[in-house]
Amino acid sequence: MARRRGASAIGTVALALGAASVGSLLWASLVERRWYALRQVGAPVLPVGAKPMRVLHISDLHMAPWQRDKQEWIRSLAAFAPDLIVDTGDNLGHERGFEGVEYALEPFRGIPGVFVNGSNDYYGPTPKNPMKYFSGPSTVHVKPSNLDTGELTGFFRDDLGWLDLNNTVGELTVNGTRLEFFGVDDPHRNFDRLDTVTGALDELRASEVSDDAPTVSIGVAHAPYRRILDSFVTYGASMIFAGHTHGGQVCVPGYGALVTNCDIPRRQVKGLSMWTHALRVAYLNVSAGLGTSIYSPVRFACRPEATLLTLVPRESTHDAR
Repeated sequence: MARRRGASAIGTVALALGAASVGSLLWASLVERRWYALRQVGAPVLPVGAKPMRVLHISDLHMAPWQRDKQEWIRSLAAFAPDLIVDTGDNLGHERGFEGVEYALEPFRGIPGVFVNGSNDYYGPTPKNPMKYFSGPSTVHVKPSNLDTGELTGFFRDDLGWLDLNNTVGELTVNGTRLEFFGVDDPHRNFDRLDTVTGALDELRASEVSDDAPTVSIGVAHAPYRRILDSFVTYGASMIFAGHTHGGQVCVPGYGALVTNCDIPRRQVKGLSMWTHALRVAYLNVSAGLGTSIYSPVRFACRPEATLLTLVPRESTHDAR
């Protein structure tokens, strides 16, 4: 009789665990991955007396043409009237993903912006074993399909008027503050050329006309590898934007991300933090992104997100939250 009770108890526990697992999978695949969030934070990086600046940071859309809810949610962000858009790549998630990207970002036409590419702006998604992420950053074993990167970058650069920062530099003046940008192509695929950026940055700084406009240096990359972040801080960045990590995508409540898919510390896998290198420091915003691969459409304890980051003067006590 006691043995029968023990077997019954074990069966009950197993049934409960199975039900919890199924429930978690349903939540992660049907609810949370479409439960979009706008994270609002502030960073005091502007010169004294500068006018505050609202920066909309979007990343990792992994867009497929049928994802209308995501497209409409992104369009709704135009109501926040950002002063600047920063797009840190992996916009495409399907061979026809551009259709959704174009529709989603059309309301931002005329707003200054900058962008860099991620690997998923070049290559279509492929099936992967999720357990391999625990052994280090992901690698590609199945030959992916090539995407129309030119169509995407042409839309950003020519239609929206955004600066292409793939292994180059640029500048914009927003709300009276000169912004000096330097960016790299996708570090996850080793497409970055930091040597090219260094030379271009030297030329940009040598050509700047001396005037009273304050300048802020900003680094932009898709994947926040340490070598990239360290270099950006060395170049003088006071603000860095990145994506790629998906915030871990599947997290443990109270613990956080299990993997980062790069070498950034797990505690900095998403959100606003400080990056220190060689006695210098910069604010780092890593977006958890808005999408997932169509082959792993789940998020758990890690909502898809965009960020509205308000840059304010260094002496200000403003808190955008």
